[in-house]
Amino acid sequence: MSRLEARELVIDVPGRRSGQALSFSIEPGQVWGVLGPNGAGKTTLLHTLAGLRAPRGGQVLIDGRPLAALGRRQVARLLGLVFQDRQDGFPATVRETALIGRHPWLSAWQMEGGEDLRLAEAALERLDVDHLAERLVSTLSGGERQRLAIATVLTQAPRIWLADEPTNHLDLHHQTAVMALLAEQAAEAGEGRAVMMCLHDLNLAARWCDNLLLLYPDGEACWGPRDAMLEPAALEALYGQRLATAEIDGAPVFVPVR
Repeated sequence: MSRLEARELVIDVPGRRSGQALSFSIEPGQVWGVLGPNGAGKTTLLHTLAGLRAPRGGQVLIDGRPLAALGRRQVARLLGLVFQDRQDGFPATVRETALIGRHPWLSAWQMEGGEDLRLAEAALERLDVDHLAERLVSTLSGGERQRLAIATVLTQAPRIWLADEPTNHLDLHHQTAVMALLAEQAAEAGEGRAVMMCLHDLNLAARWCDNLLLLYPDGEACWGPRDAMLEPAALEALYGQRLATAEIDGAPVFVPVR
């Protein structure tokens, strides 16, 4: 059974009259990348799949059940979302923020227990922010905040990851570490997790994703296995940019041409 499915889904992009209906299924173990220029609707798509925005048409299903029929706590146990932008709601330390990921699993007024703390500490270590555990989030750099956001979803332990530009603000080492983590989440034996992420970096998509969805500014879209989607002509039309291609370690590499 598909972990996440869109059936004739039309996302509601402000200022755009219409858009192609999207029908795709993300299976356990798959890593999907969403590519497209600014304003094409990538973030809107993720927010719609997460139930934060209503679609113009169609529906989203999680494990075969309509998203609209599930309670928010139930959705939060199944699906985790890494936002592109975050606001500090109240003063909190890095450890306290990571523990927010356990809230869907706690009853009202229940305090976090030892296992919750263990999961949070392990996630902070995995994202290389454990040494910042006592720091206030407001004192962190952009890259540190991004890694904390991913650590919080890792603490949440969802079956479905939706990540909006997960490598934002990250240096090359941490970009690679985050992409490896997301691929690991999908591949982890027995868990049946699925990952979908919006990316601007074609080379990260080519190396780490097995399926791609291309969103065009006019609302058109196409999707399928990575190798079928990474056609230079299609990508040049997607971004309005000429590209040169090469191959390194068995993966295509794309370079903008002046």
